[in-house]
Amino acid sequence: MEMSHKKETSAQAIIHCLRQAQVEKVFCVPGESYLPVLDALYDTSSIQVISARHEGGAAFMAEAYAKSALKPGIVMATRGVGATNLSIGVHTAYQDSTPMVVFLGQVHSKFIGKEGFQEVDLAHYFQPIAKWSVELTDADRTVEIVQRAFHIAISGRPGPVIISLPEDVLHQETIIASPQTPLRQTPVPSATEVKKMEAMLNHAKRPVIIAGGGVKSAQAEVALKHVAELFHLPVLSAFRRHDVFPNDHLLYAGHLGLGTPKSVLKTVQQADVVLAFGTRLSEVTTQDYSLLSTDQQLIHIDIDFNSIGKSYFPDVAIVADMKEALLQLQTMKLTPNWERWASACNARYIHASRIDETESTHMNTEIISYLLTTLPDNAIITNDAGNFAGWIHQYYTFTQPHTYVGPTSGAMGYGLPAAIGAKLAFPNRVVVGFAGDGGFMMTCQELETAVRYNIPVICLVFNNKMYGTIRMHQEMHYPQKVIATDLGEVCFKDLAISVGALGYRVTTIQEFKVAFAESYQAKKPTVIEIMSDREQISVSQTITDIRDRNNHKK
Repeated sequence: MEMSHKKETSAQAIIHCLRQAQVEKVFCVPGESYLPVLDALYDTSSIQVISARHEGGAAFMAEAYAKSALKPGIVMATRGVGATNLSIGVHTAYQDSTPMVVFLGQVHSKFIGKEGFQEVDLAHYFQPIAKWSVELTDADRTVEIVQRAFHIAISGRPGPVIISLPEDVLHQETIIASPQTPLRQTPVPSATEVKKMEAMLNHAKRPVIIAGGGVKSAQAEVALKHVAELFHLPVLSAFRRHDVFPNDHLLYAGHLGLGTPKSVLKTVQQADVVLAFGTRLSEVTTQDYSLLSTDQQLIHIDIDFNSIGKSYFPDVAIVADMKEALLQLQTMKLTPNWERWASACNARYIHASRIDETESTHMNTEIISYLLTTLPDNAIITNDAGNFAGWIHQYYTFTQPHTYVGPTSGAMGYGLPAAIGAKLAFPNRVVVGFAGDGGFMMTCQELETAVRYNIPVICLVFNNKMYGTIRMHQEMHYPQKVIATDLGEVCFKDLAISVGALGYRVTTIQEFKVAFAESYQAKKPTVIEIMSDREQISVSQTITDIRDRNNHKK
C-alpha cells in the first residue's frame, strides 16, 4: 500500500477515502457541524455535490443512485435535526439491502452527553436500522473507520452504515496511509452443497425460482437467465425486483408483491420445490408469510446467513454470492423435464398481466399500455408507495436489468427523489417516476433540486385527493367511517411551473399522450398531473365493490 506522509485534517482524509472508493456523487443538505467536509469537497473536482431541499429527499436520492449504479450512495447531513430527517432513507436502504455510507455532523466532543444544541446520540439512534453505526472520536482513525464503513456497506447483504462526526475532530490533523479501494466478497457454494441441491431437484416435479435483490446486487441477471433456460425453470421476481428477469421471457412466471393475481400465487402454491435466490422471503413477497407450506421443500441461497431461515427454515441452505452460486449450479446434472410445467406458469402470468385493448379499460391501464409502446427498453421506472403502483406491478413489462427502482420498505415520498438518483446514475436513459398526490407532496420540493442541477426526469402524479391505500384499508376494516384520508386541492402543474419545471394537468388518455410526447422531447424536469378517479381505489377494486362486500357480510 502506497504511503502518504502529508498531513491532512480528518475532513480531508474522509474525502481522500471517497476519492479512493471512486465516489462521483455526494447528496446532502448542508450544515455547520460538518462544514470542514464540505470545504474539502469544494477542493475536489471529481465529486459532484447535490444539495437537496430536505434530508429525507437527499437520502432517497442516494439510496436510488446506489440501487442503480450498484455502488454505495453517499449522503451527508447535520446533527440530530438533519439526521432524523434523513433516517427514512436509511431505513429504506436497510430493508432494500442498498449500500450507503452516511456522514452525520455531530456536536463538539466536549459537549456530548450534555444535551448540546441539536444533540442526538447518533450511533445508538441508527443502530437498529443500519449495518454499523459508529462515532469518529480520533482523527488518526479516520481512514480506518471510513474504509471499514465502505467494506461493511458492500459486503454480505449490502446496507447502510452511519458515521457520526464530532465537529472538533474534523479539524484535527493526522498523518495517514493512503486508503485502499473497498472490495466486495464473493463466497462460492461448496461442491457438497451443489450436490445436495442437485439430488433434491432430480426428484422435483414442479420447481420454481423466486429471485430477489441478491441477484441484482451480484449482477447475476445473465447467469440466472442461463440457469433457468438450461433446466427450464420458471422464475418469479420477489417484491419490487421486477427487472431481475426479463418479463417477456417464456420462463417468467410473475411478480410476488401487493395485489398479486391469485393465478400467479397458485404457481408458488403448487410448487414442490422452491428455490429462493437472493431474497429474504419478505412479508410482502410471501403474502404475510403464508405463501409457502411445510409440504414444500425450500432451497435458500443468499449471501447473508442471517437472511436464511429468518422467514422459513430451508431444507438446503447455501451462503454464497448469487453470481458465483448460479455459475456453480450450471454444472448440475438434472434429468427431469419441466418444460410443460414452466409453460403453464408463464401462461398464468401472461393471462393475468395482459392488457385487453378490445375492452373498456381504466385510464391508468391505458397509460401503462402507452408507455410500453413509447419508452425505450432501457428506460428506468421509479415508483413511490401507493395503490397506483399496482398498475406498474401488474401490467408494465421490464425486459432489461437496471430498469426498475422502487422501495421494498414502502416508503412514501420516494418516487421523485429516486428518479433524480437513478437519472444521475444513468444520465443517458429516460427516467419516469410514478407517485400519488400524497407521496409526491412529501418530497415535491426536490423538483427544484432537479431544476437547479438540470436533471430531466418525468414525474407522473396520480392525483385522487386522498391517501388512497390507507382509504382502501379503512373501507375494508372500518366501512364508510372515513377519517384522515381525504386531502385538499393542490395543482401540481402550477407547483412544477413555479419552480421552473414543465407542468401539465391531464384528464384523458389523449391529453396524457400529448403531454408525455412534449415532455419526452423537452428533456427538462417535468410533472404530468393525472386527475384520477377516486372510486377506482386499486387495480381490481372500487370503493363501491368494497362497501358491497361489507354489506353482504352483515
